[in-house]
Amino acid sequence: MNHSSKTRRRRLLALFTGVGVTLTGLGAIVSPPSQAAKDVALVSGAFRRSISVADLAYLAETGKPRGLMVDILRLSKQDPEDVAKLLNQELNLPLVLTSRLMSTRIGDVIIRRVARIIYPLMVPAPEVSVPAIRAGVINGLQIGDGGLTAIKFLEAYPAEVMEVNIPALMAVIEKAQSISGLVQFFSESPLDGLKDAQP
Repeated sequence: MNHSSKTRRRRLLALFTGVGVTLTGLGAIVSPPSQAAKDVALVSGAFRRSISVADLAYLAETGKPRGLMVDILRLSKQDPEDVAKLLNQELNLPLVLTSRLMSTRIGDVIIRRVARIIYPLMVPAPEVSVPAIRAGVINGLQIGDGGLTAIKFLEAYPAEVMEVNIPALMAVIEKAQSISGLVQFFSESPLDGLKDAQP
């Protein structure tokens, strides 16, 4: 695939991931995404394993794993009920304010950091991954009536397969030993982030 074809493909993907999020002067009108994530692909180099979003939703609802989740939780020695609680943990965010904040420079820096870890399968380019995250958050808040969970985000994420870059995720986890540390990693040091955002 030549450079112009890749550029055209990325622009089309960016266009489609941005569809469904329309801001007005007084608020936000959000249409349901035309497609949602069906699988989460865990990727590390040549290694790739996909987990169905339906299986994650089942775990969140019942506290019991099925499919590949059974092996993943067993190998990682994770309690299914603890993982279910994590999947159901809800963030209550005002829709319009969140939409506006994500469009600010600092908001863009934070989303770009997240976009190094999660993005549509094999398309890590920021012009695609950043709008996809924005759409997932905004549409997820719409689905959840102002409350966002991991499952609602996946149900609103506008790509059939969301890739999780395991090395990038592990690098963040090493820097952040706790949830509060993770929040700090993405939200603090804005000057460093702004340097990264410079053209």
